[in-house]
Amino acid sequence: MKFIWTGKRFDCHKHIMFALTSLCASMLCLAPASAGEVSRVEVRDSEVTVYFDDVVSAASSFSLTGPDRIAVDVVGATSLPRLVPERGLVQTVRFGQFEPDTARIVLDLERPAVVTSGAFAHDGRSLKLSITELASPEWQKAVGAGRKQFLPPAEFRASPPKQRYSVRVQLPPPSDAIKLPKIYGPDDNSRPLVVIDAGHGGHDPGAISPHNGKREKDVTLAIARAIRDELVASGRVRVALTREDDKFLVLQERYGIARRMGADLFISVHADAAGSADARGATIYTLSEVASDREASRLAARENKADIINGVNLAGSPDDVSSILIDLTQRETMNLSSDFARLLRREGAEKISFRSTSHRFASFVVLKAPDVPSVLLETGYLTNSQDVDFLASRSGQKRIAQSVANAVTVFFARKLAMR
Repeated sequence: MKFIWTGKRFDCHKHIMFALTSLCASMLCLAPASAGEVSRVEVRDSEVTVYFDDVVSAASSFSLTGPDRIAVDVVGATSLPRLVPERGLVQTVRFGQFEPDTARIVLDLERPAVVTSGAFAHDGRSLKLSITELASPEWQKAVGAGRKQFLPPAEFRASPPKQRYSVRVQLPPPSDAIKLPKIYGPDDNSRPLVVIDAGHGGHDPGAISPHNGKREKDVTLAIARAIRDELVASGRVRVALTREDDKFLVLQERYGIARRMGADLFISVHADAAGSADARGATIYTLSEVASDREASRLAARENKADIINGVNLAGSPDDVSSILIDLTQRETMNLSSDFARLLRREGAEKISFRSTSHRFASFVVLKAPDVPSVLLETGYLTNSQDVDFLASRSGQKRIAQSVANAVTVFFARKLAMR
């Protein structure tokens, strides 16, 4: 007797076209005339001061979401990868070398905020930034507002890096979308498809442990692979990974892959950083009501409503009908996401250390697929020595994978029983 999990499912693919232009790749060998190192960063209330041991060329700041953070790029500077916990509005300060001649400082925020003003000291050896907390509507505008530029005094400004040579290579024509990943497990399209997303990757390392230097992008990939192997071994579901190597994906591409593949469940794996080294334990996030309302409004207001939502093509539908369909679909998706979050907490209770408030709601971009139940699993804190040892170990990754696999089994068994 053949055991069918989900029966015939609607095609949930969203026809997403990524408009790309033809590019030329430039390889630059940079030799800055002088480079200052980022020596330290001080956070005091609503002011952030970045200090350098020599003059730099320029600086700029911009805001990012998912999670909320401010990035500060300093041209003509170097920085060693490290993490500094802070308190208040700024949870942590991360350092890294974004490009050979550009140091990047990332301010992980407790609440949405932006840089409102900034200026270099008269000798160019420090940059003081003023940060202001914003409400959600203003924050969304600020994220898309671009960079704020800051220049040191001309007499204390490092010469910009010189281009010694360049090589231009003509790239092939762009494809419509990124290639879909391999599907593991039974060759049976009636089986549920679970897409596992390893957070960060490529030039974005995510959180970096101050204890052993472990990077979030490496830890999450190892955990994602362990979950894949555990699910495949069960023989009950099909599994795909959004990335199987050190590849960078933008946030929309991550859940976009799940939608294009018609996934039945999407799990994004992360490892957090905290301002306190004592903070530890896993947290499961699902989409918040506010984020759901905003995303439904955005989808309903799109001029080209060619999306297929839960098997219904919205093209040509009146705005009010589209809004109702999207809202109903997303509410059901949110309920299923919360159901899986509770199952994961229950199944992992004896294998994973959870925070006291283990199920939380947030507006993470990767949770915004309107028709794919989605959770973001923060497996622990890389800033905590116990957590990072657990997350980086084979035994810890196995325990997480077993917890997820058990929750997945119960989740789809319940769906089958309800049907």
